[in-house]
Amino acid sequence: MENSKHLGGIVLIDGDCALCDYAVHFILKRDKNAYFKFAALQSNLGQQLLQQYQLPKEGFKTVVLLENNRAYLRSTAGLRVVKKLNNAWPLFYLFILVPAFIRNFVYNFIAHNRYRWFGKKQRCKMLTEEERTRFLS
Repeated sequence: MENSKHLGGIVLIDGDCALCDYAVHFILKRDKNAYFKFAALQSNLGQQLLQQYQLPKEGFKTVVLLENNRAYLRSTAGLRVVKKLNNAWPLFYLFILVPAFIRNFVYNFIAHNRYRWFGKKQRCKMLTEEERTRFLS
């Protein structure tokens, strides 16, 4: 899939993670311009995109943002996402000034414990027709 077909960003998430599911719904609610599309890392499309961007296809403990033909990982991906959301959320982008090794230490700690703290997704939340169009796989 060529990213230029969709001029926004593509967010790849762990399709089994309850925290990731919450993050997707958080973004959907605050992304009034429908900038972001979504796919699961485990999906065929997710695996193709990981290969295209030369990223590991297994053991992923991060969100991936594909934007402007670049792949962003961990805290940088998350901060680039909030930068595009409505209301005051772009103010959180100021955390980009914190060195990546510090941001990613916190990110990795949460990612490592996400199943224990938040569990695995038991079932999908009902989506509106418009929200469904934002999922690529």
